[in-house]
Amino acid sequence: MLDAAALKALQAPLKSRYREDAEAARITLKASGEIDDQAIACKVETGRAIQIAGLHPATGGTGQELCSGDMLLEALVACAGVTLKAVATALGIELRSGRVTAEGDLDFRGTLGVEREAPVGFEAIRLRFDVATDASQEQLDTLLKLTERYCVVYQTIAKGPKLSVAMERAQGGA
Repeated sequence: MLDAAALKALQAPLKSRYREDAEAARITLKASGEIDDQAIACKVETGRAIQIAGLHPATGGTGQELCSGDMLLEALVACAGVTLKAVATALGIELRSGRVTAEGDLDFRGTLGVEREAPVGFEAIRLRFDVATDASQEQLDTLLKLTERYCVVYQTIAKGPKLSVAMERAQGGA
């Protein structure tokens, strides 16, 4: 099991390198998928397996494919959970157990073009941590503040990064 000292030892050379060379800390993460030629679906490469994302049942999907909205919340839960555990470890806060949940509110009228004024996308997202620990409330407050600060997915959603989109014609039909 990784404790605070082991985590600091693991991260120390990385932090030192990034302080000396800021560009070394800059990487580009990538995700890709293939549009399904038979169904309204997209095969997404997760790094471990290929997952098929499709329409949510509220928009005409079967429910057999993953909903991209669910996947967004799952990414938030995963990132927040890992960040919480790393921060707790660094602070020496023992977590006997923990559960991370995310809920998001959608109005599918916007996605389906039923109501022009209805938003497309999540109107609200709620992230919750339930932890079994003997930590003080002050420690929990610090843990939450730092988890929020260092969670990549949370900060990306909260700050709304610059986005760009492009479409190009594939060569040779594939």
